[in-house]
Amino acid sequence: MLKSMTGFGRAEKMIDGFEIKVNLKSVNHRYMDASIRVPKYYTFVEDKIRQAAAKYISRGKVEIFVSVDRTEGSGKTVAIDSEVAENYINALKSLAKFGLEDDVKISTISQYHDIFKIENDEDDEEKITAMIIEVFSEAAEDFVNMRINEGKNMERDILSHLDCLAQNLALVEERYPQIVEEYRARLEKKIAEVLDDKNVDEARIVTEAAIFAERSDIGEETVRLASHIKEFKKMINTDQPIGKKLDFMVQEMNRETNTMGSKANDVQIAKLIVNMKSEIEKIREQIQNIE
Repeated sequence: MLKSMTGFGRAEKMIDGFEIKVNLKSVNHRYMDASIRVPKYYTFVEDKIRQAAAKYISRGKVEIFVSVDRTEGSGKTVAIDSEVAENYINALKSLAKFGLEDDVKISTISQYHDIFKIENDEDDEEKITAMIIEVFSEAAEDFVNMRINEGKNMERDILSHLDCLAQNLALVEERYPQIVEEYRARLEKKIAEVLDDKNVDEARIVTEAAIFAERSDIGEETVRLASHIKEFKKMINTDQPIGKKLDFMVQEMNRETNTMGSKANDVQIAKLIVNMKSEIEKIREQIQNIE
């Protein structure tokens, strides 16, 4: 079962006076790279979200957005930084020595905003974390389902290209024995023309044909490529992230195909090789998006 690396998921829930929303979206990336954005008062939950994300996602550049709003009360209180306030008062009173009136009032001090601190009410971090992770898990499930559905479409497309590749490979295997016989016939005709004599040395023809057959033998490559195609189909049915393995397999398939093209020395096989490389490239493009 293939999973796409691109996806989107969301969930929102009201829990104990909190409205929690989580959105996930991802694009292709070589590794798992999670960017997490949470309100500044709840940064303590980031590590837990990252750990939870790793259970759902193996590859992809993922952006996770979390919003937390209280629906019952503001959850904030205004506090005074007594030390800073006292320093301001003492500093202002010290100006009296310059002959100024000591008229320090509350209205005067209130102009210095840094003496005020906005604090969150004491919330149980474990409780808040559990609520956020609960909503995150629902969003992640939605996210994974989307990746799986997109992966199914990709799997159908890849299988169709593998079938076309296998069909072209079968034509190559069918064509290959003929090129040796055709080479032998051309060689016999050419030698006869050069010698102007129909009594051609058969032993020489057999030797030359054998050398040509050995030099152009693509039997090992066709066997290996057929094996790669079979293994590729087995791999896409696993539940594990296999994007990197499939990428390596495509490289091997491309290598075998290139070797066949360079060794076969035949126009018809060359055309089939072009078709095969085209199918492999289409497969490669698809697996760039597989987890």
